[in-house]
Parts: sequence; structure tokens; C-alpha cells
Amino acid sequence: AKYSDGTDRDVTALALFLSNNDTSATISPDGTITAGTRGEAFVMARFATFTVGSHFVVLPKGLVYPDTPKPQVNYIDELVNLKLKKLRIDPSGKAADEAFLRRIYVDLIGSVPSEEEYARFMTSTEADKRDKLIDELLGRKEFTEVWVSKWAEWLMMRSSNQTSLKSITLYYTWLSEQIADNVPLDKMVREILGANGGTFKNPPTNFYQIEPDRLKVAENVAQIFMGMRTQCAQCHNHPFDRWTQDEYYSFAAFFSQVGRKTGEDYREQIVFNSGGGEVNHPVGGRVMPPVFLGGGPADTAGKDRRVVLADWLASPKNPYFAQNFTNRIWHHFFGIGIVEPVDDVRISNPASNEPLLLELAKRFTESNYDFKALVREICRSEAYQRTTEKNASNETDERNFASQSLRRIKAESMLDILSQVTNTKDKFPRLPLGARAVQIADGATSNYFLTTFGRATRETACSCEVKMEPTLSQALHLMNGDTSNAKIQQGGILDAMLKEKLPPEQIVEKLYIRCLSRKPLPEEAEALKPLFAEGSDVKKSLDDVFWALLNSREFLFNH
Repeated sequence: AKYSDGTDRDVTALALFLSNNDTSATISPDGTITAGTRGEAFVMARFATFTVGSHFVVLPKGLVYPDTPKPQVNYIDELVNLKLKKLRIDPSGKAADEAFLRRIYVDLIGSVPSEEEYARFMTSTEADKRDKLIDELLGRKEFTEVWVSKWAEWLMMRSSNQTSLKSITLYYTWLSEQIADNVPLDKMVREILGANGGTFKNPPTNFYQIEPDRLKVAENVAQIFMGMRTQCAQCHNHPFDRWTQDEYYSFAAFFSQVGRKTGEDYREQIVFNSGGGEVNHPVGGRVMPPVFLGGGPADTAGKDRRVVLADWLASPKNPYFAQNFTNRIWHHFFGIGIVEPVDDVRISNPASNEPLLLELAKRFTESNYDFKALVREICRSEAYQRTTEKNASNETDERNFASQSLRRIKAESMLDILSQVTNTKDKFPRLPLGARAVQIADGATSNYFLTTFGRATRETACSCEVKMEPTLSQALHLMNGDTSNAKIQQGGILDAMLKEKLPPEQIVEKLYIRCLSRKPLPEEAEALKPLFAEGSDVKKSLDDVFWALLNSREFLFNH
């Protein structure tokens, strides 16, 4: 270490060394790195407030890698394939039409294709039918609903004693309009961060009503809009990142002059710039001037500090803004971010493919933060359209997008799809009969199914609020609870098909298409034949098949 007085000192014994993947590379207390099994690792050294790191790739000796050309649609594939080449990994092949069809419907609009939509796509011989389908789904209102729900999680839209249900509903409606109109994300974020006025008349002001504490507001802004967790720096310098206590309180100073008062309607709060108020450092009581996180001092004299921050934060001057949202959007389509978790960007948690993240962010910025354009590019890529089936070289890869990931469907979409395929309608408070779960505005509104399947409570800005892990209680609820059986009977799908005098084999095929977006395999059809032997209870057997499909792993997961 070099000190300000010009002296040098060996601080190896005082430094902390860490590896984010001990299986591939371990590091000893004295900084010696030992290679392990095939893979990659980021090794970090930290002393005082300084952190540095290096990336290591470990390959088996004598590995033979046939460097054959890989299919590429766009820059995404080029950068993903470059990383795979460095790791000597072959990507999986392209997903079949049936798998792609179900995947893109679930990811883009939170539903599965109808029998008619399935038939139209599968019988089409157009070479660009996948691209056309992507464009079609991007234009549907259900696409907006899926992403409004996701933003509502990020923005913690939840009614409480301090935020009325009316405020949350208006906030949600405003957000829906922004997403539906494809308003550039920088403009939308500026409106939120710089919002003044009533929580009814100007709904973005609810951002400051949901969480009034200025320190927590600063933490939320860093986490939601920059993907950074600064909470540790409130009490001490961050142990695994560069943020110091000074930087924490200087960033919080942007929110020290937010004023609030009650409107004419006691449920409405007026948010305004009070023009006064400072943040003091807990050690010594210094007044902390506003400083951009990762940037320099801000000129806020005579200005609304939040507007100054918003103009910097949602601009190319702040590289973390575009990187954060491209990473969050990428996560939606792959089940894992280029930085994972998506809201824990730090030196000791680097991107798995930094060139890819930087290029995505660069193009997102150049497109004027066009959300739909980014989604379109991701969905068109070979990387997104790969099969979930792994090969010998990528069977252990989880971070480099050599294959598509097997992802459990989110709680809201799962309930919506379950209702869709059984032709039933759900009723949620303050929504009409038949509304989708993904349309619920208030995080405080839920039911047993949504809670069991991990719907976010929206109490914090953490991405960990959404629980995607399959659990025993989920399986037991579907198998033994009344949801699956009740919906099968209420929807009357089988009764209608039997009334049409359709043969059992045809009904089974239609059920497979409804639930799994594919026809039964020959061996599956053969195995089901004994259920419909002469003298059997055909209706009961079909009920059992329907129930089995709804409880199958293939139904519950996007693949």
C-alpha cells in the first residue's frame, strides 16, 4: 500500500482475500490461488476501503475443443458465444417450435397459447414466424400487465397506514399508462424521483409516501435504479464494496428536503421541496453535501435536490442506470441476471459477461431507453431461444447462457395460466370477476395460492421478495388442495368435449396442447390407452389425466 506521506508498506497479512467460487479457485490467507475443477472464479483482495479483483478461468488439461461456427442472430449471440469459447463450452441447440411457443407466451404475456394459437403457429411455414410472434405479443395488453406487475414489485406498491389504497391504485394506473405507451425509462424515472404534488393528483409522488424515511429512500433509490445495496455503509464502510459511510450520507442528502403535508382529503399527502434540511454524519455531526453515488459533488444551490439527482441518475453520465435495467430485464428472460442477484452490484459480485452487459446498456441508452426494443432483441437471440437440454460441455454451466434455464413460473402467472387452461375465473378484491392475478395493484392483496407460490409482499425493494424456488407446500397444495380439482370441475372443459362426442384420444391431445403446448408423445399416448378400455369410466379417467397434467413439472415450469 502507498500512503500519502510517500511510504510503502506490505499489507498482505492485513488484507482479506475471497473467491466467489471455491470449487474452481481457492485463495489462501496469504493470497495464493489454487485451481480446482473446471469453471471460473472472481478472486478479490480488500484492504481498508480499497478492493481489487481478478477473473480466473480454470480448464482441464488436454481439453479438446472443436471451435466450430455457432449460430448468431445479433450482437447478443456474438458476445455470449465469445464467452463460451473462452470457457470451451458448446451451447445447446435451438428449442423446438413447441417449446419456444410456450416459453415466449409465458415470458411475454404471462399465459400459454390457446389451441387456436398453437395450431396457427405450428402449421405456419414462414421462416420468420418466431419474430412475427414476438412482435405480436409485444403489442398485447397482457405484456403491459406483466411488466407493470414487475415494476410494482420494484417500487413496493403496497397500501398501508401511511399510503392509502386509492393512492396505490392511482400510482399503479399511472405506471400502466407509462409501460403501455413505451415511455422511455429515463423519462419515467425522472418523473418518479422529481415528483411534487398530491399523491392523488400526481401519482408518482407516492414513491416518497410509501417510504418516508430519507435514509431508506436513498437506499431504495440506489437499489431500484442502480442495482446497488448500500445499507451496510450506514453504520460502517461497506465490507465487500467500495461505498464508504461518507458516501452513504452524502447520497442521502439528496432527500433531506422532501416535505410532506396532508391534502384536503385526509388520505392524500402533498409532497414538495421544502428548500431546507440537511443530513448529518453520525460521527461528528458534519453536514453532508449531496454527492452522486459513484460520481462527484452535485450543484444543488437553489434547486430541488431530487431533480438534480434524477437528471444525473437517469442519464448516460451514470452508467449504472442502463446496466441495472438491462440486467433486470435480462433476468426475466433467463431466470438469472448477468449480475446475480440483480440488485447486488458490487466489485465482489462481478458480471458473468461484462462485455455483454456493457453492450446491452450502451444500445439501450442509444435507443433512448426503448424498453420494447431491448426485449425484442433479447427474445430474437439464439441465446434466448436455446433448448433447456444440456450437453456434455455445458452440463454444469449456470451463469453463461449456454442453454436456456428451467424456471418455475411466477405465482401470479401460474394462477392465471391455471385459470386459463381450466376455463375458470378468479375474483380478487376490487377487481372484476375474471381479472388476472397479474393485475392486482396492491401488494397487500393476496390469497393462499399466491402466498404459497411466493408472490412478493412488496414490503422492501429487495429482489429476494419474489420466491421462485419450488417447495413441498406448493406441490401439496396442487395435489391435495381444492385449486386443481375445483377448477377442473368448475371450468367444464371435459364436459363440453364429451358433449361433442370427441373420442378420448382426441380429448387427451387437446388437454396436452392446452396445458403443455404440445401433443402427447407416442409413448405417452400408448401408456394412457388402458384408461379408456371398454367398460372404464371415461370421464373419471380424463379428470385424472387433466389433474396429472396440471400437477406435472412440465406445467409448473417454463422451459
